[in-house]
Amino acid sequence: MPVMKGLLAPQNTFLDNIANRFDGTHSNFLLANAQVHRGFPIVYCSDGFCDLTGFARTEVMQKNCSCRFLCGSETSEAVLQCIEKVLEGKQEYQTEVCFYKKGGTAFWCLLDIVPIKNEKSEVVLFLFSFKDITKNHGKNHLNEKKEEKHQCKKARSSNLWVARKQGRSALHHLTRQFNKKERTEMKINSDVYENKPSVPEYKVAYVQKSRFILLHYSMFKALWDWLILLATFYVAVTVPYNVCFTDAEDSLTAARSTIVSDIVVEMLFIVDIVLNFRTTYVSETGQVVYDTRSICLHYVATWFFVDLIAALPFDLLYAFNVPVTYLVHLLKTVRLLRLLRLLQKLDRYSQYSAMVLTLLMSMFALLAHWMACIWYVIGRQESNDPVTWDIGWLHELGKRIEAPYINISVGGPSIHSAYIASLYFTLSSLTSVGFGNVCANTDAEKIFSICTMLIGALMHAVVFGNVTAIIQRMYSRRSLYHTRMKDLKDFIRVHHLPQQLKQRMLEYFQTTWSVNNGIDANELLHDFPDELRADIAMHLNKDILQLPLFESASRGCLRALSLHIKTSFCAPGEYLLRQGDALQANYFVCSGSFEVLKDNIVLAILGKGDLIGADLPSKDQVIKTNADVKALTYCDLQYISLRGLVEVLELYPEYSAKFMADIQQDLTFNLREGSEIEGLLRFTRSPRLSQPHLQNCATASEKTLPSIQEYSEDSEDFFQPSPATITRRKIMLPNLNSPVRRGSLSSLLGDDLRQFSALRRTCRSPVRCNQIRSPSPRCRKEEQHFDSEGLIDMKPNKLLIPSLTQYRPPDLSPRTDQSRVSYRK
Repeated sequence: MPVMKGLLAPQNTFLDNIANRFDGTHSNFLLANAQVHRGFPIVYCSDGFCDLTGFARTEVMQKNCSCRFLCGSETSEAVLQCIEKVLEGKQEYQTEVCFYKKGGTAFWCLLDIVPIKNEKSEVVLFLFSFKDITKNHGKNHLNEKKEEKHQCKKARSSNLWVARKQGRSALHHLTRQFNKKERTEMKINSDVYENKPSVPEYKVAYVQKSRFILLHYSMFKALWDWLILLATFYVAVTVPYNVCFTDAEDSLTAARSTIVSDIVVEMLFIVDIVLNFRTTYVSETGQVVYDTRSICLHYVATWFFVDLIAALPFDLLYAFNVPVTYLVHLLKTVRLLRLLRLLQKLDRYSQYSAMVLTLLMSMFALLAHWMACIWYVIGRQESNDPVTWDIGWLHELGKRIEAPYINISVGGPSIHSAYIASLYFTLSSLTSVGFGNVCANTDAEKIFSICTMLIGALMHAVVFGNVTAIIQRMYSRRSLYHTRMKDLKDFIRVHHLPQQLKQRMLEYFQTTWSVNNGIDANELLHDFPDELRADIAMHLNKDILQLPLFESASRGCLRALSLHIKTSFCAPGEYLLRQGDALQANYFVCSGSFEVLKDNIVLAILGKGDLIGADLPSKDQVIKTNADVKALTYCDLQYISLRGLVEVLELYPEYSAKFMADIQQDLTFNLREGSEIEGLLRFTRSPRLSQPHLQNCATASEKTLPSIQEYSEDSEDFFQPSPATITRRKIMLPNLNSPVRRGSLSSLLGDDLRQFSALRRTCRSPVRCNQIRSPSPRCRKEEQHFDSEGLIDMKPNKLLIPSLTQYRPPDLSPRTDQSRVSYRK
């Protein structure tokens, strides 16, 4: 598990501080809101108060904190009035009062009222503390009655005796009252206020970190840990080598050659101890501890003694010219205890595969180095034995390299040759069974070889097993891609899909994988809380939520909508929707371009920032699309289902009406079947297309127009929305003798083209009026004003008369020939 940074978010620990303040002595308290002047309602009730009074928490919450619900016949009204005055003045108060439990049982309690302030020194809460003193109050009251009776029975007739008795009684009574009051105050102070902090404030507790405290997750601490780790590896390599390969005669020379580096390492270890006393740590509860005293106690209880032994300056013994330096090297071996921290580093950096791989291989090489040192020591011991000196591995090595031993201890291979041969043998034994060129001959050498092979098997299981897992994790995403690609190809092969469909599937898979890298965002965020998922969804879908369509929606509505927004992708040539399909969602184009087709005629081209879909259907209505939507390039889409949109609008009815009114204006293209007929009917109801205009056209037809002829049977009902005229418009080139004036034709064609341009203008993109990919309300108002005023004087530049529902060009060639013949006649 990687290192925990701890719970770093600022917290309001007021309730925990109150519980720690009482420390279980009498945790019977209430918290009331001091900012609500009417009644000061109770906002928190402790379990101890419920046990004391018998009321459930639900019965106490939001009641008046003046505790009128605890009053009874013996409750002092003066005390209650005093409590109310204290609450109005927001002051502290302490008194003894008789309250009643839910069952009607009376009890005496010591009531403390303490105002709680926030960081602005404003009183925001009242703390009511109840301490049951019924037993002490009853004993004191009973003792007073007994003493009064005893004094009445033993009354003396002597005035002097009576006076003395009365004086003693009065003195005793005053002393007892004083002692009782003193004992009560001391008990209160010892139980509640002794060794307790002051009343905590109700505020977010930001950590006040000292400037000399080092964060355990800071970059400096990480770099320092790696520096200490390198120093530890230096010690782990040099100390065993100096102990095993350095003779007593050469040890002083070898020690003085590395004394500078050794002292530097010792200084690093000492500085590390000092820094650890000032470094934060994560407690068992996950909190980051910044307190200096707690940090010191924690470090002393964990790693202090290990670090202290490893940091002992053994090299200073050279300054005193210690004759036995071999002992100094043995003492340095205690520094190897710092390697225990290497396991901690592995746990901390386990999320970084390359680091863990480096540490594991370093551990394997370090183990081989230690085994090589031990193997050399065994060889030296065998060479000094007069029985086995000529069969040991060092003797055999000396023969092979022509440096044999003479008289047991004279001659032999050099230190460097012996170390290289030892390391070669241990590595070959750890990774395999060895090759025999450096082999064990004596019993001690064979026993060590057996142990080396067993350790090698364990290292294979631990080190190389982890290495395999790390490498698999590094290439897991690539392996998943190849697995899914293989499954897709197997699916295509089993079901005998055609080549064109196969190519589309493979291209779509490869493109989507390059976009999201195989990460399913819905599955990844499934376990997160709804609040966090809504914030993430709002950030991911901010482009579509910034449309003017949603500018009047509340934040809660936007969060609910963002959870219903999904992402999609479309490759070039793929159809997003087909004509006649049931429309399930509204789409927002994030990137790329689409074309809207009907009968292979382009109705619209959609680009980045366009919104396509339909207005919301009525209940149980299915919207059928009126055109095809085809991708021209690689396109990224965001879409929200109509069902989810209806669900959200039902939760926010105040926004529903506004949305229904704006959706028709913000849609770049309305895919609802029949939307173009509604647009036609809307324009045929205009005053310019009324009957007086038709009469003017009829009278104008008496004049001659030598270029275009219209059928008389169609001219009467030319502008009526009949099915024949809507489905196909019969416009022909007329005879030159046709009595139609040029002005009449201009007006008719002008109105016709104005209808078509008005319908075309309804298909507008949110990016046309604003550079932020969405139209502003001001832009929409300007467009409406232009449509209402500029429509009167606008005339077409070209004589193009496409049908409103059928966009196939008219066949004019035969009619043109007939007109020419009639003209010649």
